[in-house]
Amino acid sequence: MSRIGKLPIAVPTGVDISVDKDNAVTVKGPKGSLTTQVDRDIAVAVEEGTLTVTRPTEQKRHKAMHGLYRSLINNMVVGVSNGFTKQLELVGVGYKATLAGTTLELALGYSHNVYIALPKEVTATAVTEKGKNPIVTLTSIDNQLLGQVAAKIRSLRKVEPYKGKGVRFVGEIIRRKAGKTASK
Repeated sequence: MSRIGKLPIAVPTGVDISVDKDNAVTVKGPKGSLTTQVDRDIAVAVEEGTLTVTRPTEQKRHKAMHGLYRSLINNMVVGVSNGFTKQLELVGVGYKATLAGTTLELALGYSHNVYIALPKEVTATAVTEKGKNPIVTLTSIDNQLLGQVAAKIRSLRKVEPYKGKGVRFVGEIIRRKAGKTASK
């Protein structure tokens, strides 16, 4: 049995989960509502404050989907109750981040600024303190969408291994390389 798939999901108070006849799971909570379509072979049962995901057979396909859908539903429950946050750090001379409505403007060392239109489900804040690198904080209830937006921003200027300049997650460890050495 899948170690992740067999774990029950504890449903916190204030969170309502419903499964319709098409096997679409809807999770409503204090921060919003999320819906996902679960494969019709996978059974989702809600009883007495816990949610369980079961598979019909030991086929490889069913085994793969068992843990996947349990993780997706768990992320939905955590998202509507607590939300998710990712922080990006802009490391480099002259790198800046400003927010105008739902548009994030980034100065990343190119000859032009880069503008990113954020989805309405994702909120962002940009903080620049003197003597520190600018930090962009992204918040959302949808973990999948949040990771996709953060990865898109990070891909605009990947961290280079020699000086460590670029866009990185806060706390991310970059493997640095030694530069050229002059011979005597």
